[in-house]
Amino acid sequence: MRLFFLITASAMLSYLLGSINGAIIISKFVYHKDIRGFGSKNPGVTNFYRVFGNKGTILVIAIDVLKTIVPVLIGGYILGRNFDMALFGRQIAGLFVMLGHCFPIYYGFQGGKGVMAAGAMLFFIDWRVALVIWGVFIVITVATRYVSLGSTIAAIAYPATQVLLGIGSGKELIVAIICSILLIARHGPNIIRLTKSEEPKLNISQRAEY
Repeated sequence: MRLFFLITASAMLSYLLGSINGAIIISKFVYHKDIRGFGSKNPGVTNFYRVFGNKGTILVIAIDVLKTIVPVLIGGYILGRNFDMALFGRQIAGLFVMLGHCFPIYYGFQGGKGVMAAGAMLFFIDWRVALVIWGVFIVITVATRYVSLGSTIAAIAYPATQVLLGIGSGKELIVAIICSILLIARHGPNIIRLTKSEEPKLNISQRAEY
């Protein structure tokens, strides 16, 4: 019962913090516009960059990384101290941060894709996993200029990398697979556009659209 309570408390805290959206906050308070009304209307880092350019993007990233780090550390500490399940605690917290980012309670459950939250979480799962997955993401994205393709392939590689490196046990692998499925599902429309050659490519030299 105590384990269930601590997992639930950690999950709720992670979800509430994960629901904070850096792209929406910065677009409103810095640019006095709502990112959800521009570009792809997705309140994520990629769309923010396409719409507003370099300025402000670092703040969006900082918010999304910070909102992930805090609950992940708390989740790992709580379950690690009480049940020697620190890794599982960090992963559960990371999963619910992702859920909060994708389905934020503060914004009508309409959020981003959870890529930055997942990417930040990986460094607290295992640095080797983080380097491999970020490496996959960067290589694919740079080679194709499709952020969605890099994100999707990296998501697929996450649980496989965790298994290959022998990190965690069955329950940690299940959480990793759920994280992967969530990321892939959130990129469903992008995958469809990719098959139709309609997905926009990332242009790092582009000017803001608004």
